[in-house]
Amino acid sequence: MAGFWGSRKKEREELAAADADLARNAQTALVEADERIRTTSDELVFAVAELGNDATKDLRDALDAVRTHLQEAFHLHQLNHDEIPDTPEELRTRNARIVQLCEWAGALLDDRTGALSEAIARARRAPEIIARVRADAATLRTRLPHARDTVERLAARYSDHALAQVRSNPAEAEQLLGFAEHSASVAERRRDAGNREQANMALEAATESVRRAETLIDAVETFEVEALRAESLLAAIIEDSREDIAVALREPHSPAVSTAIGNLQAALAALPAAGVNTDPFEQLSRLREANSGLDAAIAAARERAARPIPPLEHVRHAIDDADRQLAVARDVIAGHRGWIGADARTRLAEAERVRQDLDRALGTSASTAVTIAEDDREPTMAHARRAAFLAGEALQLAQRDIDQSRPQNPDSWGGGPGWGGGGRRDGGSGVMGGLLGGLVIGSLLDGMFD
Repeated sequence: MAGFWGSRKKEREELAAADADLARNAQTALVEADERIRTTSDELVFAVAELGNDATKDLRDALDAVRTHLQEAFHLHQLNHDEIPDTPEELRTRNARIVQLCEWAGALLDDRTGALSEAIARARRAPEIIARVRADAATLRTRLPHARDTVERLAARYSDHALAQVRSNPAEAEQLLGFAEHSASVAERRRDAGNREQANMALEAATESVRRAETLIDAVETFEVEALRAESLLAAIIEDSREDIAVALREPHSPAVSTAIGNLQAALAALPAAGVNTDPFEQLSRLREANSGLDAAIAAARERAARPIPPLEHVRHAIDDADRQLAVARDVIAGHRGWIGADARTRLAEAERVRQDLDRALGTSASTAVTIAEDDREPTMAHARRAAFLAGEALQLAQRDIDQSRPQNPDSWGGGPGWGGGGRRDGGSGVMGGLLGGLVIGSLLDGMFD
């Protein structure tokens, strides 16, 4: 008994200690959150001065929300210290809520101030950034003559279509550099006038314009290198394409392979003569596409050669077998509808769906199709066998349902044992057995032709 009371006393002491720690944490969190609001309010003043009201709206809204919720935290703390006695549970709940509100406030302000920190640092470095924009623009202007010369040199070698992506780059880059220099001057004047928001917008426009101008100038030099590389690669692909055609002519032929060979030959014949301005990128893409088509056609032909095509007669046997199985299953289920359960009906419905999918795949009735393309024979046979299998299952399930539903007393059928007094002791199962046996024999005979 003493041990029990000792254990309970220890639990109470531990809970009291935890409550005391929670109370101290709530007070500390409340002080830190209040100080954070005051510090962030000062930062907002500097941010507005640097970035303007629009750019700092999110931080201002966050401060308003934090102030509102912190009033709840102060109110809860006040309730903890008023003259009305509180239970330990009430104190624990309030302190936990205070800690929660203060942590939320700190996280929200961290997120909003973090989002503005880079923009504020950038705004404070505005004079340095303006100077760098002007220096970068001046450096890029020295590259413009070389870019123009490069375009003229490329125009003597490549077609207008090939040069369409870089022909106007030098002119566009020059316009962007002029806009960047003008925007830098606007940013400087607006900043001196105290309009920091417009100054920052103009500075961003100047920085982006310099970046785009540099990209355009670099693209001219990159195009020249890539065009030379494409020409070199084109020569190698032309040689490979001719070898591929020679190999393909020795491969097992199919209509797809013949078409692919013709496409590759046409792509080779369309290559311009020496001395004509060309588009090596377009020619390279055309040859690659024709080569890929030939590779795919050869691979398909090899796969087909490794897997013999089923004879049309075998495919027709499979279709006929499926139709015969379906017809018998339909008749049995229709003739004993009151006895047939869901399983047999479901198998029959699925078999009919597979059979209908087969007709849709061929675009005509499979049972009356004059011919079936070689590529369609294997999937056609698979669908037909699937339909026959499902129909066979439906017939077996129907037989099970009929056997289970038929009265066990032979005399109840009238006329003595068996059906109609004919002395059949199997209650008609011999009829179904004959049907199933006929189907099995038919399947075996068909299998002899596969």
